[in-house]
Amino acid sequence: MTEHFDIVIIGAGSGGLTAAGFAAQLGARVALVEKHRIGGDCTWTGCVPSKALLKAAKVAHEVRQAGHYGIVAEPPRTDMAQVRAYVRGVINEIYAHEAPDELRRSGIDVILAPGRFLDAQTLAAGERTLTARYFLICTGAHPVRPDLVGLDEVPFLTYETIFDLNELPRRMIVVGGGPIGCEMAQAFQRLGAQVILVAERLLPKEEPEVSQTLRTVFEQEGMQFIPGRARAVSHRDGTIRVESEAGTAEGDTLFIAAGRRPNIAGLDLDRAGVQADARGIPVDTSLRTNVKHIFAAGDVLGGHQFTHFAGWQAFLAVRNALLLGSTTGFTDIVPWVTFTDPEVAHVGMTEVQARARYGDTLKVSRWEMNRTDRAVCDADTDGFLKVISRSDGTLLGATMVAPRAGEAITEFTLALNHRLKVTDVANAIHAYPTYSTAAQQLAAGVAVENFLTGTAGKVIQSLSKIMR
Repeated sequence: MTEHFDIVIIGAGSGGLTAAGFAAQLGARVALVEKHRIGGDCTWTGCVPSKALLKAAKVAHEVRQAGHYGIVAEPPRTDMAQVRAYVRGVINEIYAHEAPDELRRSGIDVILAPGRFLDAQTLAAGERTLTARYFLICTGAHPVRPDLVGLDEVPFLTYETIFDLNELPRRMIVVGGGPIGCEMAQAFQRLGAQVILVAERLLPKEEPEVSQTLRTVFEQEGMQFIPGRARAVSHRDGTIRVESEAGTAEGDTLFIAAGRRPNIAGLDLDRAGVQADARGIPVDTSLRTNVKHIFAAGDVLGGHQFTHFAGWQAFLAVRNALLLGSTTGFTDIVPWVTFTDPEVAHVGMTEVQARARYGDTLKVSRWEMNRTDRAVCDADTDGFLKVISRSDGTLLGATMVAPRAGEAITEFTLALNHRLKVTDVANAIHAYPTYSTAAQQLAAGVAVENFLTGTAGKVIQSLSKIMR
């Protein structure tokens, strides 16, 4: 028997869950099809377990640093099985709110089976056949297997398997300097492994100063860094060797963090007439595919690979499908955070991007975290705040390297969304002492400088001299 729905959502990661919840709130009859586990990468192999592991690693690091604060403590010993149990406990606690029975109670028909198109109007999901007014594809992405000579003969981990480790590696080689590679490299170094990170550059999408700051921090913590692209791997007598342009790394465990690719295999998109390739599913600004009643959102598009962005896009895809009018599913104002210690947060344009668009008619401002009182109190002074603005003070972008940078960057996201100027940030009172005080300090400095170099400022300075 064929069942009919208002919308069928394929994939129950962050995008699919957000979409299904919103569709149900609108009163739509909605089916959520998931072939593996509700929650997707974020809950099981991404955001949630990685942040739980980073917390455990931070505790170990702070125990080692306790003497700096006058606290006597024994050197920590990592029980990896207990760390794994903690990580799993966190996963289960978060999953409890998105389990199938919870979703069904909210009016969502959850179908745990692979979904594949039979034609543009029909989807097979296990033994069920579904038709719908609209379909939304939110199938996410999977780890890239890089083209390394010898990789087929060498055991390695990805973010899908690293959280299953019951024993701490003695020497771990991490290939890849993106967010996942940097986060896991620091986590395992702090847990007690000797980590060798092989990458051309750390966080290559960030400002160049970010890479240098993180490298300094990592090396202070004992991590080894080989600044070159990995070329080949081999495995002999329990030792893994990674050869790169800049040297060779040896270890007992290999972690590959070389990016992600969209999940489109098995969907039979060709039967529905949906265009797609290895780079993802192309859509228009409304998130429609070339088949007008089939939408796609999130990581499967091949663009930003962020949980929050996938959820935002999926929400808008449902809005565009089920409500009148249309809202664009794309924006240049997308904040992101790499949860190293210090955190790296960014929104808007980098300096290079801004100069390419506006030339020299912009201002680059920087505030060091060692001038921020809260950072000094916490002995966390590695990092900075960098803000890019137009000559008239209009904000273009911001990068922050600091503890809690992910929380502080929201201020700049809001400012960019509302096209505010640096003076608007300066005029808002910031609670003291906080890390976000750096934003007010930087903005106040820029505002005062802009005022004093302007015509009004020069007049006031002249009057001030006369009055004195």
